[in-house]
Amino acid sequence: MKKRFYYIRYILLITIVNLFYVNGICQQAKKIEPALPLDSAVRTGKLANGFTYYIRHNEEPKKRVMMYLVNKVGSVLEDDDQQGLAHFLEHMSFNGTTHFPHNQLIDYLQKAGVRFGADINAYTSFDETVYELPIPSDKPELLKGVLEIMRDWAHEALLDPGEIDKERGVVLEEKRLGKGASERMQRQYYPAILNNSRYTVRVPIGLDTVLNNFKRPVIARFYNDWYRPDLQALIVVGDINVDQIETQIKQQFASLKNPPHERARIKYIVPLTGKNHFLVVTDKEMTTTEAEILIKHKAPGLRTKDDYRTALIQGLFDQMLADRYAELLNQSNPPFVSGSANISGFMGGLNSYNVSVQAKPGELEQGLKAVWRETERLKRFGFTSTELDRAKIAYLNGIESAVKEKSKTNSNSYVSEYKAYFLTGEASPGIEREYQLTKEEIPGINLTDVNDLAKTYITIINRDILILAPEKDKNSLPNEVIVNTWLNNVEAEDLKPYKDDINAKPLISTMPVPGKIKSETKNNEFNITTLTLSNGLKVLLKPTDFKNNQIIFSSFAPGGTSLYNDADYQSASSAAGVIAANGIGNYNIDELSKYLEGKQLSVQPYITEQYQGINGSSSVTDLETAMQMIYAYFTEPRADSAIFNGLIARSKAGLANRSNDPSSVFKDTVSAVMGNYNSRRTGPTLQKLELINLLKAYRIYKERFADASNFTFTFVGSIDTNTIKPLLEKYLGSLPSTNQHEMGVDLNIHAPSGRIEKIVYKGSEPKATVYLVYTGKYDYNPDNNVKMDALKESLEIRLLERLREDESGVYSPGVEVSKAKLPQQRYNFIVHFGCSPQNVDKLIASTLDEINKLKTNGPLQGNVDKWRAEDKTSFQPQLKTNNFWLAYLNLQLQNSQDFDQVNHYDSLMNGVKPEDVRTMAGKYLSGENYIKLVLMPEYLKKLDNN
Repeated sequence: MKKRFYYIRYILLITIVNLFYVNGICQQAKKIEPALPLDSAVRTGKLANGFTYYIRHNEEPKKRVMMYLVNKVGSVLEDDDQQGLAHFLEHMSFNGTTHFPHNQLIDYLQKAGVRFGADINAYTSFDETVYELPIPSDKPELLKGVLEIMRDWAHEALLDPGEIDKERGVVLEEKRLGKGASERMQRQYYPAILNNSRYTVRVPIGLDTVLNNFKRPVIARFYNDWYRPDLQALIVVGDINVDQIETQIKQQFASLKNPPHERARIKYIVPLTGKNHFLVVTDKEMTTTEAEILIKHKAPGLRTKDDYRTALIQGLFDQMLADRYAELLNQSNPPFVSGSANISGFMGGLNSYNVSVQAKPGELEQGLKAVWRETERLKRFGFTSTELDRAKIAYLNGIESAVKEKSKTNSNSYVSEYKAYFLTGEASPGIEREYQLTKEEIPGINLTDVNDLAKTYITIINRDILILAPEKDKNSLPNEVIVNTWLNNVEAEDLKPYKDDINAKPLISTMPVPGKIKSETKNNEFNITTLTLSNGLKVLLKPTDFKNNQIIFSSFAPGGTSLYNDADYQSASSAAGVIAANGIGNYNIDELSKYLEGKQLSVQPYITEQYQGINGSSSVTDLETAMQMIYAYFTEPRADSAIFNGLIARSKAGLANRSNDPSSVFKDTVSAVMGNYNSRRTGPTLQKLELINLLKAYRIYKERFADASNFTFTFVGSIDTNTIKPLLEKYLGSLPSTNQHEMGVDLNIHAPSGRIEKIVYKGSEPKATVYLVYTGKYDYNPDNNVKMDALKESLEIRLLERLREDESGVYSPGVEVSKAKLPQQRYNFIVHFGCSPQNVDKLIASTLDEINKLKTNGPLQGNVDKWRAEDKTSFQPQLKTNNFWLAYLNLQLQNSQDFDQVNHYDSLMNGVKPEDVRTMAGKYLSGENYIKLVLMPEYLKKLDNN
C-alpha cells in the first residue's frame, strides 16, 4: 500500500492511509464545495489528446529523477478471453518496443546503471497499470532515452508473437509463486465479500487457459482499446529542469492518438447489496485460525476541505482504537494471538470497518468475543477525552515533524501523491496547506465527531463474517448461528466504559548523576567527533544535513548470547525482546505506549550472538526522552511475570500449526542445514519456548548491560554537538561500568563442509523452491568484497537472461552473498529460484553451467560494466543518507577497519576486470563445499521413492 501524504510516514499516523487508498474510488462530494487545489510546486498539464503530465523539481536525492507512466487500465477492463492479459501486457512492454526491440530495453538501462526488478519495475492491479523507472538525471542523453522509453510504453509495444510465447512461461511462473493456502482460500471467499462484482472474476494474474492459449490479436485488442493517451499520465519528479522536461514531454507524447471508436472506460464498483455473508474456509496448509468481520460502506472521497476533516477524524479514531486493542495483548492470559479493528480501504469504491482476530488453537469463541467486546464497548460508550487529547497531540506533532522535513522529502513521496491524484482524484495540496488545514481542524474535532464514526460504521447490514482455519479443525468450527449467538451474547453483556489509566510519574525512578567527557578527538575528513566518557563508554557523533529533524543511533558491545551455554540459550536470545515487552522505569508497557504517543522516537535493546546494544531514532526535540529510555534500558528494566506469561502463551499459539506451512518447513530446514543442525540454528519449536525462563532472561539481560565501558554509541543526523554533550554526560556517562571488557566467543557454528543434497517434500501445489549454496572460508578485505559483489551481479545478470528470458523457466532468479570477518572470515554464496517441479533438474543444470562458464571464461566485459554502472548509480545516493553512515561506521568499528575505505570504493570498482571475477568464481564457487536444497510438493515423494 502506497503512502499518500508526507506526514503519514510517521508510524503513529499510519492508519489514516487506509481511508485514502481504494482502487477505483468514485469521489463522492457531500456537498458542492471546491476541491483543494493541487500543490503549486508541481507543473501539470493536459495535451490535446488527453495525455496528462505532472513535473516537479526535487533534489532528494540529488542527480536522480523518478519517472512513472500511470495508466487507468487494469484487469477489470479485460474481456472474457483476455483474463490475465492486462498483466501479461505489462510484461510485454519490457520485451520489445519500437525503439527497443526484443530485450534491448533492459540491456540499455542496465548499461546506464539501472537494475531490473530493483529499479526498472511495473505492476498491474484491478484498476491501474503503472511503470516506474528511477534514473540518474545528470546524463542528458539518458534522460532523453528514458522519455523515449516512456513513449514506447505508452503505445509502442511490438507484441511480437515469438516474444509472447517466450513470456508465457515467465508469467505462469510468477503465478506459480503466488499459489498456496492463501490463494486457494481467497478464491473461495472472494465471490461473497466482493458481492459477485466484476472484481471477483478479474483477478490480475488471470487464468491458465487464457495465458497458455491466447493469440496476438487478443492481447493487441486489449492494448489498442485501453493503452491510450486520455487514460495515461506521466509523472516526473527529481533533480531536473522543469521547463526542459515539459517541452520534451510535449514533443514525445503529443502525437499519441486515441482509437477512432473509443470503448467507454466503465468505473466498476463493488455494489452494496444490503445482504450479509458468512463463510468458513479451511485448508490443510493454513497455520492459524482467524476470523474477520467486515462491515462495508461507500468510501468517502478526499478532495475538499470537508473531506480532509473527515479523514482527520478517521485517523484519530483508528489510532485510539489501535491503542485499545494493543492493551489486550499485554494481559497475563491474552484472549488471542492478535486482534485489531479499524476503518480501512476495501475496493470498488468501498471502505469497511474491519474486526479481525487470530485465535489461540481451540479458542476461537474466546478470541472473537474479545475483539467484538471492544467494538461493542466503543459503540456503547465511545472514546474518552484523554484518549482524544493524546491522539490530537500525536497527530499535530507528526505533521509538524513532516513540515520540518519538507525540503528533504524524497521524490518517491511526491510521485505517490500525484499518482493518487490522477487515478482517484485524491487531493494533493502540499504539505504546507495540509499543515494549515490540520491546525485549523484538529482543535474543533470533539468526542461526538469520533464517536459518531462508530455508530455510522458498526452496523448489522452489509456485514461479512469470514473464518479461516486449518482443515484438521474443520469439524470443530462454528456455523453462522453459533457465531451470531456469540456476538449477540457480547452485545448483551454488562460492559463497563474503558478506563484510560495514565501514569504521571517521571519515566525513570532515580535521576542519574552525570559523568564527564574525559577526552575528545575530531576526524575532520568525515566530520566525526569521538568522545570518551568518564565511565569508559565511547561515543561517535556525525552531524549531517541529510534530514532536518532526524537523529539515528546505535550501540554495541561484544558478548551476546555466545557467552551462554546451550541450556541458557533460549532465555538469552529472548532476553531483549522480553524486557522490551515489559516496559522500563516507572512505566509498564501500556503506560509507556501512552507516554510516548506523540513523540517522534524509537528505542529498542537487542542481544545477538556476538553483541548487545541499543538502537533507535529521535527527532531533535525528543532526543532527551530517547536518552532517558537508553538509561532506563540499562539501569531500570522491568520483569513482569503476567506480561511474560502472556507473551509466551501467544508465541506458543503462533507455533502450533507451523508445520502445516511448506515455506516455514523449508525455511527451518535451510537454517538447520546451514547451521550444521546446531540447536541455535534450528527453527522455533514449542519445546524451545518452554526453555525460556523469565528470571534467567532478566538476569542475562542485566549482565549484558552491566558494563558501559564496553559500549560504543554512534549518533548520526541533525546533531548539535554542543547541545548533545550535556545529555551524553547525564544519561550515558552515568551508566554503571565494571571494566570487565568481555569479548564474544567463537561458537564455530557454520555450514558443513563437503557436498550435501537435501529434498524437502511439503505442500500440495505443483511448485518447487531451489537453493544452491557455496560456502566456506573467505579472505575478507575491501578488494575481495568488491570483486565478490561483481561475481554475484555477473551471475545474476546471466541467470536472468538464461533462466527467465531464454528458457522461460523462472520469474525472478536471485543471487545473494554474505561475507563476515568475525568471528571467522567466511562467506555464503546463494542462488535461489522458484519453478515447476519438472524443471528443477534442468534449471539447476543451466545454473551450474553458467557458474562453470564464469569459472572457465569469466563474465563478459559488458556484464562487468553493467554491474559497475548499477553499483555506482545505487551507491552515490546512499552516501547522502543517515542510515548508510550509521551502518557503515558500526561495521568498520566492529571489524577494526579504517573509516576511509568508503573513499576507495570507486577506485576498487573501477579496477575490477573480468579476469578478477573469473578468479573469484574459481576460488569460491569451486563446488568443494556445495549444498543443494530443494522444496518439492508432497505428491512427488512417493514417485521419487519408487
